[in-house]
Amino acid sequence: MEASVLDAIASPRRREILRLVWDQEQSAGAIHRAMPDVTFGAVSLQLRSLVQAGLVEARIQQRNRFYRARREALGPAAEILENMWDDALWKLKLAAELEEARRGPKRGPIRVKKHKKPKKREP
Repeated sequence: MEASVLDAIASPRRREILRLVWDQEQSAGAIHRAMPDVTFGAVSLQLRSLVQAGLVEARIQQRNRFYRARREALGPAAEILENMWDDALWKLKLAAELEEARRGPKRGPIRVKKHKKPKKREP
């Protein structure tokens, strides 16, 4: 496996982008919307790195760019990534089910009591 491939998948952001474009083509805007904590410029830079590494192909249609993973370029790492994503989704599903089945009081918003200010006594 080439060093550029390993460098590209070393970044959690780039792995997340790969996951988003793994099964279907996505526009740059859709990828950005799926990652609300990242600026569009940062997503664009990550996409450029993935394209340069040959892991993602870009297609231009009018004013939009669409991206799709090139699974064959990842070689054996493709199966590793798929297993990792499947395991993470299973863990999330399990945690959600456990929380739903949890007995006792549900976690809710924490309420803070407001203390009344003591009244001033007049002399």
